[in-house]
Amino acid sequence: MTVPSDPSAAGPGGTPAKGSAPGRRPQQQRKQMLLRLDPLVHDALARWAGDELRSANAQIEFLLRRALAEAGRLPGGTGPIPRRGRPPASDDSED
Repeated sequence: MTVPSDPSAAGPGGTPAKGSAPGRRPQQQRKQMLLRLDPLVHDALARWAGDELRSANAQIEFLLRRALAEAGRLPGGTGPIPRRGRPPASDDSED
């Protein structure tokens, strides 16, 4: 299942929305999908994710990216996995 992109995420012409941090790449819309798993597989995945301090969703993305890279199928323009939490403060903030 996919969700259409949010037109409010970017200004006219695909420019970053108002309030976006200057000098930062505009964030691409992330795809959503429904995944049905065997309950035992989900439990094992959740335990593994917890051991590595990730959510189950982040663990699935990590494993899929690793499998794609090992198979030589990871697209070249793929960005890094988004970092958790709040973005770092900009260097140009006033003290």
